[in-house]
Amino acid sequence: MAPRPAARRSAGRRVASLLAIVLVAGACDVPREEPTGGPPADWPSYGGDPGGQRYTPLDQITRDNVTELEVAWTYHTGDVSDGRGDIPSTTAFENTPLLVEGTLYLCTPMNRVIALDAETGEERWRFDPRIDLAGHYGNQLVCRGVTTWLDEARAPGAACRRRLFTATNDARLFALDAATGRPCPDFGADGALDLISDAGEEVERGEYQVTSPPAAIDDLVVVGSAVRDNQRTDAPSGVVRAFDARSGALRWAWDLAPPGFVRTPDNTSRAGYALASPNVWAPMAVDAERDLIFVPTGNPTPDYYRGHTTIDAYGSSVVALSGRTGEVVWHFQTVHRDLWDYDLPAQPTLASVERGGERIPVVVQATKMGMLFVLRRDDGAPVFGVEERPVPQDGAPGEELSPTQPFPLAPPPLVRHGLAPKDAWGLTPFDRAACRRDLEALRYDGIYTPPTLQGSLMYPGNAGGSNWGGVAFDPVRGVLVANTVDLPWAVQLFPTEETENIRKRFGGEVSPQRGRPYGMRRWTVLSPLGVPCNAPPWGTLAAIDLNAGAILWQVPLGTVRDIAPLPIPWKLGTPNLGGPLVTASGLVFIGAAMDDYLRAFDLATGEELWKERLPAGGQATPMSYRVQPDGRQYVVIAAGGHGRAHTKLGDAVVAFRLP
Repeated sequence: MAPRPAARRSAGRRVASLLAIVLVAGACDVPREEPTGGPPADWPSYGGDPGGQRYTPLDQITRDNVTELEVAWTYHTGDVSDGRGDIPSTTAFENTPLLVEGTLYLCTPMNRVIALDAETGEERWRFDPRIDLAGHYGNQLVCRGVTTWLDEARAPGAACRRRLFTATNDARLFALDAATGRPCPDFGADGALDLISDAGEEVERGEYQVTSPPAAIDDLVVVGSAVRDNQRTDAPSGVVRAFDARSGALRWAWDLAPPGFVRTPDNTSRAGYALASPNVWAPMAVDAERDLIFVPTGNPTPDYYRGHTTIDAYGSSVVALSGRTGEVVWHFQTVHRDLWDYDLPAQPTLASVERGGERIPVVVQATKMGMLFVLRRDDGAPVFGVEERPVPQDGAPGEELSPTQPFPLAPPPLVRHGLAPKDAWGLTPFDRAACRRDLEALRYDGIYTPPTLQGSLMYPGNAGGSNWGGVAFDPVRGVLVANTVDLPWAVQLFPTEETENIRKRFGGEVSPQRGRPYGMRRWTVLSPLGVPCNAPPWGTLAAIDLNAGAILWQVPLGTVRDIAPLPIPWKLGTPNLGGPLVTASGLVFIGAAMDDYLRAFDLATGEELWKERLPAGGQATPMSYRVQPDGRQYVVIAAGGHGRAHTKLGDAVVAFRLP
């Protein structure tokens, strides 16, 4: 498909845009410097680097000239679905492209892989794995990114010397020649591996997906999976597997079974992997120097009732695996016996902190509870300390709860951990009264209130705090940037045999949790006008001094322009999906919010400096690069919306640069 280069704005439109920025962000009219050249900078990994810092050393775009940014080109993939017609699943364009050797590589929600000229947006090639689009995919149609690997044993110019690895919604792993997009015939069967056949029995179409990019370490490609929540106790295994990057041969597998797990035909797949174990759906991080892969684990399925099982020993944990063997080096559990779907949603970020004159390599894990765990990279010990605090008890009959949960002593939580009926919020007195009644009907004794037959409030909710967009880290300034969601959710258990009646009565998200005595239903706690029952902001952007473990600033992220009954640009902050990008010049670029803008913030102050309308929802993480030494810096974001977040759907990739 041909790209659609964007025309330059007219002088009148540019003036109007600048006036709007002055009014909204308080920007000053300062002299603009002419953009200069500098060294090229690639974006070779999903998170910018294998450790997921989402940082670029480029500094051509600054706080003084960012208001001059304009669209350089727009490319349309053609892949979008609203869940109607022949494709029953919606799309979520969550992709962050790679930039390697002058070529931009991306994947679409339907798993097509596309190579573009990074300066013009012209298509060079595309590969279509032809996934089955007729399935009901539990995690929508999603592809967050691809992974590149260079085979240095092959001569320059040889086929498949540089490979792209991409995993699909229908659970296949492909190796592609980066130069042509053709499958590498020496990998697996004609360039592909089937990931699903060994993972479980009678797997339903769309129940087992791969939505995040694989990880590459040495000559291995490592892949996890996303398993549909809350369905059954014999769900597919959450096994993590490492394959030879050249041949596709299995080199090791870790199925997250607890130590001492007794394997039987009833609790394992044909390949011997533990069924219903926690899975790893979010991206992993790699420290090749230490031969470590940092794995953010999910929780076992079903989520909301577990009884006395021990399969969650590695659930909701940061786990350091040996890249060579797949053995557990250390692990740190962020939630014990997770019954709230507080699984780890984001790529761990490798950083370093200064403490007592010592430079400490760390791994930072963002969580749905809005808490940041800062752990030593070599042994997983908390840098700022963690306190085990008593949490609410008396869950559903037969449930086993942890008496305590871990709370980091620093940094402080980025979202609120308490919501009482008296705190109910609404646009009108009618709204507030309805919210107060709804909150009074739910059990809530604070964070970690267990699921009950009465119905329990989950605050923070299972959508975040943080989600898959992760955090960004400036290694020069020692500043971490995180976007968060602050929304109340509720969950109610009911006898499993009543699943269909509950579904007919309430609609929405209802699941049977087959093999357990209770099914579940889950919903966002909203007023009759569709407004969250907690006070805004409902989404924020924050900067954290990682050396001190202190919040530097926190501001609302997004307006209700596109989600309110009227297009009112109130800065109340909105739920958001996607992550931040930090530049060497001290800018934070982020889309994520529900009002279809890409924004730039001042890293030092949190001031919003610039925003530009996107053709669809920007529920993706932007990236940045420069191709030529005398060329311009580009900022690129996928703007295709998110079906379940109900943002505007589309299929655009948009590149910005200075004029």
